[in-house]
Amino acid sequence: MRRRSFVAGLGAATAWPPFAWSQQPGKVPRLGMLLFNSPQADPIGPLIQGLGALGYVDGKTIAVEYRYAEGKAERLANLAVELVQLKPDVIFAYGGDVAPYAKQATASIPVVVMVSNDPVQSGLVTSIRQPGFNITGITLIYDELAGKMLDLMKEALPEISHVAVLWNPDHADPEFRETQRVAIARGVELQSLEVRRPSDFDGAFKAAIDQRAEGLILVSSRLLLAQRQKIKEFTITTRIPAVGNWGDWAAKDGFLFTYGPNTDDAMRGIATFVNKILRGARPADLPIERPTRFELVVNAKTAQAFGIKLPDSIITRADKVIEW
Repeated sequence: MRRRSFVAGLGAATAWPPFAWSQQPGKVPRLGMLLFNSPQADPIGPLIQGLGALGYVDGKTIAVEYRYAEGKAERLANLAVELVQLKPDVIFAYGGDVAPYAKQATASIPVVVMVSNDPVQSGLVTSIRQPGFNITGITLIYDELAGKMLDLMKEALPEISHVAVLWNPDHADPEFRETQRVAIARGVELQSLEVRRPSDFDGAFKAAIDQRAEGLILVSSRLLLAQRQKIKEFTITTRIPAVGNWGDWAAKDGFLFTYGPNTDDAMRGIATFVNKILRGARPADLPIERPTRFELVVNAKTAQAFGIKLPDSIITRADKVIEW
């Protein structure tokens, strides 16, 4: 699926300060976007706004070409090739399951990615510090802080001793391993609920009930996001408090709390990568960046509904408290 200039309404298209990029005089740079869903569904608004703040306005000072799979993974390979054939100056690939298709389609056009998995473990780049190839960008993984959610859950629910972790082992990241390490140190029994496809969720939920899980931690991936309604219904029905690492889980899906990176900040950071490359930087010389700011979002409404009294230490540290 193709769309030109779709997001004109997502970012302000007013007058921006003039700038010069490392292009031929009079040439407007071209940005290709490869998306799993669509410009409407994927949260690229902050990226467009970030580009605008740097002086890039679609249809004026930059030309944006979209290729998106409308949720059908089998389309991505052809869409990536089609995008490369347009010869953009840089390609943005959104998602750890999307970026490999951009890598397969070109070894010469710079590719900027935003992924929630480990780009080294997945084979996307050779290292965080020196990506190599033609790829750079941002990864949302934060392995050294992955156990923080378990720490916070234990602080919010001191008596909890059995926690289940819902995760996709095919989504390359270290978060389950790190959570397991913290669980051992805290004396918490950790139950692994592995899901690789939508049909796995019912079995995973049954296992959590059978083993009397007292809490649920989600390791975010596209599979889990696609099943968010099913997950929400499970937590409400069983009254098992759930926590995750993206703010929307608390704000929209009633999780007890979330702790994780600010994804809008990360998406705006992608605009900086695009700008650097358009000005002549080589992707191989731009280290992969990781989150630097983390937010605690607490859903007090969910806590009340579940009969949980959250300690003041959690509430006062929260960046956002949802009460209604």
